[in-house]
Amino acid sequence: DLLMTAAFAFLWLVSSSAWGKGLTDVKWATSPHHLAELYPHCEAGEFPFMGRLNASVIFGFLNLILWAGNCWFIYKETPFHKDSSQPTTVEEGGAPGPQPFP
Repeated sequence: DLLMTAAFAFLWLVSSSAWGKGLTDVKWATSPHHLAELYPHCEAGEFPFMGRLNASVIFGFLNLILWAGNCWFIYKETPFHKDSSQPTTVEEGGAPGPQPFP
């Protein structure tokens, strides 16, 4: 579980970064000033609306944060995180500790 979750978190990082770079390139290629340089006989218009595309990049990185957080909680359940000197609890099959006198 830990390795698969870490792999998905890494893939979200890579894909969100690639989409962010791609969106930057799309913004540059569709900017009115750049298009006016390419076609001097045309006037520069308005900048295209990119709000939803910006939101998709933001949600991609938020999803990365969720996967990384999930990776932390899975790591806490592995034997790598647990200290070997900790006493076993009832939930783990160990005997309950001594009870104090009333």
